[in-house]
Amino acid sequence: MTSWKLIAFAPRPVIEAALLAHEDAWDWDPDIVISGSEIAEDKPDDWQLEAWLPRKPGKADKAAVLALFADDPPSLTIEQLPEVDWLTASQSGLEPIHAGVFHVHTPEHPPLNQAGLRDFCIPASQAFGTGQHATTAGCLTMLTHMKRQGVVVRNLADIGTGTGLLAFAALHLWPRALATASDIDAVCLDVVADNAAANAVPMGARAGELTMLVADGMAHPLLDARGPYDLIIANILAGPLIGLAPDFARHMVPGGHLLLAGLLETQEAQVRRAARKAGLRLAARLVNGDWSILWLRKRSGATSRTARPGQLPDWARY
Repeated sequence: MTSWKLIAFAPRPVIEAALLAHEDAWDWDPDIVISGSEIAEDKPDDWQLEAWLPRKPGKADKAAVLALFADDPPSLTIEQLPEVDWLTASQSGLEPIHAGVFHVHTPEHPPLNQAGLRDFCIPASQAFGTGQHATTAGCLTMLTHMKRQGVVVRNLADIGTGTGLLAFAALHLWPRALATASDIDAVCLDVVADNAAANAVPMGARAGELTMLVADGMAHPLLDARGPYDLIIANILAGPLIGLAPDFARHMVPGGHLLLAGLLETQEAQVRRAARKAGLRLAARLVNGDWSILWLRKRSGATSRTARPGQLPDWARY
């Protein structure tokens, strides 16, 4: 398939504002994939916005990208790309990462097989996420920190799981937990199943196994039935994190834990404000590059939709 790319150059604050506008554009054409990044390490304030399309950009496509810039939009450069699988190509050369007690690598790199370090092999796939992204790496680091701080998890959910990596990591840290992973994209069902098989992560409905389902946020009968949760993980985008904060809180036990990522540091204040309104308080934070990773806790005195905090449902006990 022939692909095309639109490129806009602007200062970092302008590109970040455009990325925020993209998050709020609920009618955005899903065929247009947007990203922003610095142009060179020695010029941290010079950024570019790139928009990939599976077709030659038309007037409507250009207008949609330019509309992300409120005032004085930059010029657009149009580039036709070679006929390659850009998702696979973009991930095939990525270097492995070491985050917390985890080592994440693509099939092009070998596992480390070191004591105390869990290797995960995540190939290029249709679902986003290999652990290379700063937010995913930050989540792996924070999960490790939570475990070392004595956090006990018996029931967890990974919302917007993508490849399943964060759910796999949580199950490694809390191997007897009941675990549920979900994503809004149905393609993730097969992706997670394949990655679980490749990494010896058991799939199923019992404690110590991972159940995968398709859901928009927390809106799924099984997510509701399996709650409340000791730990909810959500590495998505700032906009959905803000909107889902009350739902997350309702599905957590008092004193439960919420790990949020996918937000720029400039978006952190808005996300934390929504979390506070939902009865969630910051326990720890870290910044990885331009991204914030937040560990929040539900107030111990707050109510959830069950009167049995910290306990699994009867049917899920082991």
